[in-house]
Formats: sequence, C-alpha cells, structure tokens
Amino acid sequence: MSFKIVVDSCCDLTSAQFRQGSFLRVPLTLTLGGEDIVDDDTFDQTHLLWLMRENKEPPKTACPSPAQYLDAFDQCEGGDIYVVTLSALLSGSHNSAAQARALYLEEHPETHIHIFNSCSAASGEVAVAMKLLELAGGGLDFATVVDQTTRFIASMTTYFVLEDLDHLRKNGRLAGLLSLVTETLRIKLLMGATHEGEIKKVGQALSVKQALSKMVSLMAADPGHVGRTLYLVHCNNPERAFYVRELVMKSCRFRDVLITDARGVTTVYANDGGVVAAF
Repeated sequence: MSFKIVVDSCCDLTSAQFRQGSFLRVPLTLTLGGEDIVDDDTFDQTHLLWLMRENKEPPKTACPSPAQYLDAFDQCEGGDIYVVTLSALLSGSHNSAAQARALYLEEHPETHIHIFNSCSAASGEVAVAMKLLELAGGGLDFATVVDQTTRFIASMTTYFVLEDLDHLRKNGRLAGLLSLVTETLRIKLLMGATHEGEIKKVGQALSVKQALSKMVSLMAADPGHVGRTLYLVHCNNPERAFYVRELVMKSCRFRDVLITDARGVTTVYANDGGVVAAF
C-alpha cells in the first residue's frame, strides 16, 4: 500500500529527505517586526535570526489551518496517511490536523489517516517521522504501523539545551521563574519533555558545554537508548551538534547519530545556538 507522511514545519527533516518523496510539509507561519514568514522552502534562517536580534518582542507562531492540512491530504494520492505534529500541549497544529482528518473522511471514508501527537518538537518529530518511514516503508499494514509508532512515541526521550529561554517564556511555553533563574544566576538549564509533551527542567550547569555533557551522561545511563538512532537538531551551530556527537560516540551505544539544522519554528524557540536531541 502506498503512503505519505505529513509533518508540520517544526519537524526539522532535511531538504533531501523531503525530495525523497514520502514526506509532505505543512508550514506554520512566523510573525516578527511586521513581517510574516512562512516556514516552507522559502525560509531564510539568517534573516529570521537577524530579525530576532533587532526586535525586542519575540516572534509569534501561527499553527497551520485545517485547510492547509486538507490540501496536503489531497496530495497523498489515495494512500495511507500518517501525520506528525508538534506536542498538542505546545501548539494548535495537532488540533488543526484532527479537524482536517474529520473533514477529509467525510468525502473519502475509505482512507486510512492517523494523527500522531509527537509529545515533542524538532528532533522529536524527526524521530517519529523516520520511525514511520521505517515501518510503513517496510510494508507493514496501517494498524501495525500506528500501534508500533504510538509505542515508540511513549518511549521516546527529548532533551534540549539553549543559550537562553526567553522566547519560550515570552510565548507562554515556559514558567517565567525558570527563565528568570537562568538570567539571574548565569546558569544554563538542561531541559526535556514529559511523556505528555510539556517542557520540564532536567538539570543545570554553569555553561552550555557542561549542560550538553550532562545530557549525554543521562543518555548513556538510559538502557533504552541502545540500538536506537539519536536525532540532533541545532540552530545555526553545527560545531555544537558535532561536539555532542563526539561525546555520544565515546559513551553511548546508539546505532546512529543524525544531525539536521533548525527550520523556522525551531529557530524561534531554540534561538541561535540551541541544540535539541531525541531518541
């Protein structure tokens, strides 16, 4: 059976992966300094980072509409449709996809569509999308793909280390106290996602490198990482991502480590230099 994997644009797959043909992107829209930026193939990270430095107000993000998801479903050519969205607790993208599914099934009741709440973002969405590609591409039936991917999401771990947490706080994705603590004490926080998809504090350090080292130590101590692929998304800092990869290769037993650059939504929240890891 043919299939397509529809993702919102916080899923930081590479352009080459999109050209492979199994993935379709539904973009969020970013607004800053009176400018609307569509997070699609036209996205310019350098320009967005410049706008973020020049404007005191944080960028705003708008989730895709149900109509945008419907347009993507129409491009799926009658095959099975798997959808991966940002954590439903962080964005309305999941709700828009669910509305689109209900509308689409009214006209195409024979179509198989499942909406996955990644309970994560960035590299977490990449991990889910690649799991779907592995399972559906391996010829498994729709129900089995849904079941195994749901189990994968429940077992997935997401960590991130950012230079600062201000944009997360100003956009309501973070308790203000955490951002205030980092600014006052000049510390860096190691953050993660709960199984429900909320942001939580995991640890703290005096520098980004120390926080990243602590993150890798937690990975190495987790027996669930063995044999999995680690997905790393960096925001305009490949050196930092490869530093993490070097630490991981020394102390962990991942099957592989794949690195990608942040697109628009991840750039907004990770900010310059941020690193997001998921497995």
